[in-house]
Amino acid sequence: MAYVYILTTKNNKMLYIGVTNDLVRRVYEHKEGLVEGFTKHFNIKKLVHYESFPTIMHTIKREKVLKEWNRSWKNRLINKFNPEWKDLYRDICF
Repeated sequence: MAYVYILTTKNNKMLYIGVTNDLVRRVYEHKEGLVEGFTKHFNIKKLVHYESFPTIMHTIKREKVLKEWNRSWKNRLINKFNPEWKDLYRDICF
């Protein structure tokens, strides 16, 4: 199983889209600042959306599509999945 996920800042102003084969571990790494780069620099730690796929190839394909979307399309996707834009990290840990 592989996942595409969307993280955001506390104020929901910036989005980050990533891919992983271990969603809990990867979001933990972002939350703890263990991932150097964009998410650490801009303090992007809140998991607001994720999708699972049977293979990494399907996941990467979806990631590329999402990265091409404009912000309003991404917002609609998140609103449909998570209308309150709550941090879903605790939900995926249990």
